[in-house]
Parts: sequence; C-alpha cells; structure tokens
Amino acid sequence: MIQGSHESKIDTLLSKMTLDEKIGQTVMYSSGMDITGPVLDKNYKNYIKNGQVGAVFNATGAAYTRKLQKMAVEETRLGIPLLFGYDVIHGYKTIFPIPLAESCSWDLGLMEQTARTAALECTAVGLHWTFAPMVDISRDPRWGRVSEGAGEDTYLGSLIAKVRVKGFQGNLSDNNTVLACVKHFAAYGAAQGGRDYHTVDMSETMLRNVYLPPFKAALDEGAATFMTAFNELNGIPATGNKFLFEDILRKEWGFNGFVVTDYTAINEMVAHGYARDLKHAGELAFNAGSDMDMQGGVYKNHMKQSIEEGKIEVERLDEAVRDILRMKFELGLFDDPYRYCDETKEEKLILSKAHLKLAREAARKSIVLLKNENKALPIDNSKKIALIGPLADDQDHILGSWAAHGHKNTDAIVSVKEGFEARAINFEYAKGCDIIGGDKSGFNKAKAIAKASDVVVMVMGEAESMSGEAASRTNINLPGHQQALIAEIKKTGKPIILVLMSGRPLDLSWENETVDAIVEAWFPGTRGGHAIADVLYGVYNPSGKLTVTFPRNVGQIPIFYNQKNTGRPADVENPDPRYVSKYLDVDNSPLYPFGYGLSYTTFKYGDTTLDTNILTLNSTITASVTITNTGDYDGEEIVQLYIKDVVGSITRPVKELKGFQKIFLKKGETKQVDFIIKVNDLKFYNHQMEFNCEPGDYELFIAGSSNHKFTNKFSFEL
Repeated sequence: MIQGSHESKIDTLLSKMTLDEKIGQTVMYSSGMDITGPVLDKNYKNYIKNGQVGAVFNATGAAYTRKLQKMAVEETRLGIPLLFGYDVIHGYKTIFPIPLAESCSWDLGLMEQTARTAALECTAVGLHWTFAPMVDISRDPRWGRVSEGAGEDTYLGSLIAKVRVKGFQGNLSDNNTVLACVKHFAAYGAAQGGRDYHTVDMSETMLRNVYLPPFKAALDEGAATFMTAFNELNGIPATGNKFLFEDILRKEWGFNGFVVTDYTAINEMVAHGYARDLKHAGELAFNAGSDMDMQGGVYKNHMKQSIEEGKIEVERLDEAVRDILRMKFELGLFDDPYRYCDETKEEKLILSKAHLKLAREAARKSIVLLKNENKALPIDNSKKIALIGPLADDQDHILGSWAAHGHKNTDAIVSVKEGFEARAINFEYAKGCDIIGGDKSGFNKAKAIAKASDVVVMVMGEAESMSGEAASRTNINLPGHQQALIAEIKKTGKPIILVLMSGRPLDLSWENETVDAIVEAWFPGTRGGHAIADVLYGVYNPSGKLTVTFPRNVGQIPIFYNQKNTGRPADVENPDPRYVSKYLDVDNSPLYPFGYGLSYTTFKYGDTTLDTNILTLNSTITASVTITNTGDYDGEEIVQLYIKDVVGSITRPVKELKGFQKIFLKKGETKQVDFIIKVNDLKFYNHQMEFNCEPGDYELFIAGSSNHKFTNKFSFEL
C-alpha cells in the first residue's frame, strides 16, 4: 500500500481523538441487512452516532449507505467516515462463476476483469471494501469453502490472487475501486477432516511452501487488508497468532494495511480453550496484530479496561487506528464521504449489458469437459433432447454460495432450460427428482420423455447450500435420488450427457462408468444457462482445465497432484509389490487429475526441447514444444510446464506446476510454445526456513495435464 501522503493528516486527527474514539475505529458491526453469521448485537446505529464504530458490513445500496454515513459524519464529534464492507466474492448482482470455477479457465485476464466488474457494481451501491479474494489452498473437497478459492496449486493460486487484488483495487483514488481483503490468514484450507472451522496442524516448511505464497503474492500486488482465519494453527488460534501477523505479515513481509478478524473470531478463542474470557481474548487478538474486531463487540466492550490495566499499550492502539484511517484517506472518504453513494451510477451499472456479456463469457471459459465418449458432444441441432434433472430449470442454485445480491433480480438469471429455449432447441423437460430427498414419483415422466428423445441431457449436482462456509460433506456423491434417476434413464439406451453443478469435486466414479459425457459446469452464475447451452451445442469449444483433483472415492482424500513420494512408492518396480504405498481396493491415481480437461478437438504435442541442459544463477533455460490442432474444431489449449527437483535437502513434490500458456489454434494449425525457466522457479523453503534453490538434477515435461511422465532433464549449477 502507498504510505506517506496522508501521514500528517492522520497525526493531526489522532491527536484530537479520545481513547473511546480510537477504540471505536477498531470496531465493526453488521447492519443486519444480510445475515452471514451469529448476530450478537443489533444496536449498531446507536454505536455509529456515539463514534463507537469504524466500519459496517452487510449494508448495501447507495441510499442506505449514505444514510448511515451521514450519521457518522454529521452526528459525531470528529465526523470520521465509516468503511462499508460486504462479501462480494464472485460478483455483486451480476454473478460470475464461483472462484473455483473461474480458476479452471486459467485465464488471468478474465479473472482480473470479473473482479474489476464486481468492484464497479459494488462501489456504485456505496461499498468500499470486499472480503475477497479468498486465497486458501485446499486439497480436500470435503471442505465446503474449496468453492471460494483457486484450488490446490500454490503457483496458480498465487497468480490468481494477484490478478483478483488488482481487479478489485485498481487505483484507490478512483471511486470505483474497492479495498481487497485477503483471507483467511492462514492455512484455513487444511482443516482436519475437511471440516469447516477445524484444527490445522502442519510443519512450517509446509506452511511456507504451500499455503503462504498466495498471501504474499496478494500483498505484493498491494492488498490493503487481511482477514484472520477461524482455525487454530499448531495450537494457537489464527486470530491470536503473533507468529502469523507480527512476525511474518508485518516484520517479514512489511505489510502496513490493517487486519480484520473473521466474524466473531475473537470470541471463539474462548471456545478454543485459548482465552479465559472475552476480555482476555481481546488482549490476545489485539496484541497479536488483529486491528479490527468483526461483529464480536470484544474491543468495544473490553479494550478500554485492558488499556487501563496495562494489558494493551496505547501505542499499539494508535498503530491500528493509523492503519485504518490511512485506508479511509486513500479512498478519499475524508474529502467526500458520500463519493461512493451514487444512485445514478447504481442504476446505470448494475446488471449492465456489458456485465452480463462478461458473465456469459466467464461461465463458458470455466466449464470443464470431463468425458466425451463416442463424440456425444457437441449435440447436433437436429436432435430431439430430453432435458431432465433438478437443476435444469433452476434460477437459484445456479449462482452458488456467496452470491451477494445476485438473487434479487431473477429476470437476469438464465437457467439451462431458458438457455435451451433461447436457442430454439427441440426439447422436452422433466424435473425427475429433487436435489436432496423427495420421492421418485417424477421418474416415470422423465423416463417417458427420454424414450421419445434422441439424446438425454441431465442437469444435476449439489444445492448451493451444500458448499461454501459451514458446508462440509463426508459423502461427496450426487445427493438424493439423482444416481437412481440416471440408472433408470440408462435403461432407455439413449445417450446421456450429464451436466454437473457443484461447488466442489464430486465422487463421479459410478457416473464416469455410466454416462456418455460429463460436463462440469460448477455453479456458473447469472448467465450460466446460456453458457451451458453454448458449450453443449458447440457454439463454444470447452477449454477449462481442473485446478483441483477429482478423487475415485472419498477414501483417497486428501488427494492432490503435487504429493510427495514415500520410501516405497507404488509406481516404481519393487521386489514385492505387496509392500508399497497403495490401497487394496482402489488405484492411487485420481479419477480426473489436476490440469485435466477435454476439448471437442484434439491437440498433438511434439517432443520438448531445451536450448541448454545447464541452468546457472545468471542464465535461463528455454523449454519449447510444438502443438498441433489435429481435430475437427478450432479450440484453446492450456499448455502446462511441470518440474521435479530430483533430490533435495528436504523431500520434494513429485511434480510442480511452474508455468502455463493458454493458446488458440485453428483446425490444423501448429504453434510453438516456449517457457523460460529461471532460478526463482526452483526456490523453496528448506528445513532452516531459508528460501533458496539447490544445485542438482531436475526433470520436466510440457503437457495438457499433470498426468504425464517426465521427458527432459537439466541441472542447476552454482
């Protein structure tokens, strides 16, 4: 963040503030317009008028935020403006695909653009701050919040963190950019058992090599704020963890924005068994570096006493208030507190044609084709379709979790059925069954229209509430009677195309053996129905690739592409294959690996060549490959570079993504793709927490997914 231009003004303001007014800047309450957690106190308006609140969340709309801002500016002694925050995770009213889906586009420019568009809409309704991006790495699809992040890979996740921060924040002096809040610091995605809010216990090398880099990348892009995590890390709740916020974030990384807790996270340190009571919890959190208390009321109710008792230093409070005020100055709120409250702009920008067009494009690029047996897709326009499934005529779940105000204008939301209707497709529709529970009374109608059709399209998956926060699952199969309905339709002998909507990877082993084609549409957002129809009918050739591994069954979890070897790896020759690291009942390999995704065309990779086999501190290696579109359609391919450190001072992953390019090839076209390998690509944290690279041998391959063998070798020499 920029620092320096407002410091004298902040000094002057701080000198005028009472202790109570300073504490007030560290307090955040929800307006109650949206409920995103337990409501502990509804008196936020009185607190605003008394100068006891520095920020408000879940208050939206230009008129309403202006009303609340007026209280803070015109009815308090110093007139310090409020910050308004909201969970604009993947759009405000124009809802883009869930972040996990967008990551499968591997299109960094697109992700920056959707974040920028979300910022345009939310700032038009008075918001200054979004609680995004979530940059938690997760290797466990049972964890519901895998839907909010960029998947399992640190390298790709770091790049996505940067572009989303850039898209949200832009130039903070403009009134159409929004403060980013990078969350959840740290390692929240590694909760034991995939259970939300649960314990995290890991080595520091794992923390630094896998989970922290996306946060550092976001900070390097200028992220203004950070949010604490709900979990404990190695015995200490993140919200009271000095190692995270003081040692790493402030001292090591040089962060000078402010840290906000997650919803009532300070209070929850008592339940963790780490704090004796709320007052003690507040002291632990504030002294560890948590500058603002979200919704808990702990700082408001107890900090003054803690300061009087010497448990919190006034100097520490001044630091926190300074960082909070700086953001308000950066946003221009002291010059014009109402500059974001623009009802004319709100009317003009929300759900504009340009935004809806982008939503359709983002959804198309996020879709991943998982199976396409006997060229079942794309569908011939002359075919009669049976459109079946609980999500086929849906305008609710299609948006996914954290859909902000997306549900408040259903006219803009396009279901799959509406997408088919817009294309004048010859189809009949039957729901067949509910997502969860219900009965099988709709099976007969579904089976009847299937028999009368040429092709069956079944739109199935999760309810939006089955992923996201507090939505962990131990069974990640299709819920309810959906598998049973597929089995009945299978008896008709008609080709079945399964379109999935979900917020996580599902266990699709049975479906993979049963249906002809599988299209993972995730939760595609406002224009999802159009995007799905575009893909099914070949208007858009699917190009998405998985950023998270699909397991064969839940017993393989956690499963991820960049695992480490054991002393008895299963994929090498062994004198007795019984005694290797494997399962008795299923192969070690995933159902669908990281980086995997099909196209309607085919791509042939030539041999990879290196311009040299030696890398030094002052040189690079260029790895090159030619790729030819050998199929019948123009298409995009995501070309991926993987490297393996053969021997390290600590054990190293079996492979790591170190580069990718998304290219477009016309039918029959050939292109050469080059990757420049640098010393920084080989660096990692060793057991002494030194970030460096080590001389030795390395292997690499360039391919269309992570599921390939190494083809080339090189050495790094000092």
